[in-house]
Amino acid sequence: MAYVAIAIFVIAYILIISEKIQRTVVGLTGAMLMIFAGILTQEQAIHHIDFNTIGLLAGMMIIVNITSETGLFNYLAIWSAKKVEANPIKLLLVLSALTAICSAFLDNVTTVLLTVPVTFSITSQLKVPVQPFLVAQILSSNIGGTATLIGDPPNIMIGSAVPELDFMSFITNLGGICIVIFIITMAILIAIYRKKLTTTPELQAKIMQMNEKKELRDTTLLKKCLIVLALTILTFMFHSQLGLESASVALGGASLLMLISISTYEESVAKILSRLEWLAIFFFVGLFVLVGGLMETGVIKAMAVEAFNITDGDVTTTTMLILWLSAIASAFIDNIPFVATLIPMIKEMGAMGMTNLEPLWWALSLGACLGGNGTLIGASANVVVAGMASQHGHKISFISYMKIAFPLMILSIIISSAYIYFRYL
Repeated sequence: MAYVAIAIFVIAYILIISEKIQRTVVGLTGAMLMIFAGILTQEQAIHHIDFNTIGLLAGMMIIVNITSETGLFNYLAIWSAKKVEANPIKLLLVLSALTAICSAFLDNVTTVLLTVPVTFSITSQLKVPVQPFLVAQILSSNIGGTATLIGDPPNIMIGSAVPELDFMSFITNLGGICIVIFIITMAILIAIYRKKLTTTPELQAKIMQMNEKKELRDTTLLKKCLIVLALTILTFMFHSQLGLESASVALGGASLLMLISISTYEESVAKILSRLEWLAIFFFVGLFVLVGGLMETGVIKAMAVEAFNITDGDVTTTTMLILWLSAIASAFIDNIPFVATLIPMIKEMGAMGMTNLEPLWWALSLGACLGGNGTLIGASANVVVAGMASQHGHKISFISYMKIAFPLMILSIIISSAYIYFRYL
């Protein structure tokens, strides 16, 4: 049975990477094959689905979808541009910082869906090339998302699998290093693109005349959204002390916001729920069942034993192996299935006698989230931005992106290696 499970998993993985078939279809088909092949029963399959991850994603998507109706994100972008007097270099910095901060508290894909259209609008008015801004926003979204429990799907999965790693643990352990990596990355990007980022005083004056307040379409709804968002983030900070799972907090916030804003309009509720990233949610469902098949047949345990033997159970060697392996792998394959495979493997190492697992979890988070910056297919946000760029007639090629992003990703992993070594090992 183990060989059948491996075959199904590997074929599914190859199809996900090739993008010949939509990945959600691959995930669900692979999950069904695991059940029909008798590797898992339906009950076992359901047991392997991590509803905490799915609930957290769905809850945050609902909150963000309702908030986007208010025009808040357009307001922030124009307000930011005016604060730096529409200077292209400062604008690149400020839009990247806005993307990083939003990505820390919202899903990366949602963040870029909201900030990138404004980038197109502002850069076209200033007549500056949009590609430097898009590359900076892709890198920023993944760096910002690394800093918190809710910023990036790998972190959501790690936090769900290891309850003691709560919202504050992620911020205190990863927040500082993400700020350092962000500053260094932006400094290098500005050095690379400086000559391209020039405009005329007349075009800058046009931006300065824009009225950001006109972007706010519904101030009553905005107040409700900000109150609920603040309450949700505050509850995230103390969710472990309150005995609440992160999914309960996100879905609680989403339910409250729907209750006080759109509860009387069936069409509005249907519209918000229809705009959830259902493809991502069902991809997760299929993926958890695929990995469950490997767990039930003992494949994950065998992998853990092998990794344990290679590193002789040494925490330092194992941590560095996980950091670099997850970074290089996540640059070329989707980091979500990779993390889903590694989480049970690390747990198995703990069961085999490795006592200090904390550095391993932070290595997996930094490697998987930052590694996604390496290529255009490394993370969901990268794929979304590239798609939006081609829709606007600005194709970002795989190679042109990789030439700049891959060395920056390697640099961020070297910095992460030093950080993990000196702080934990």
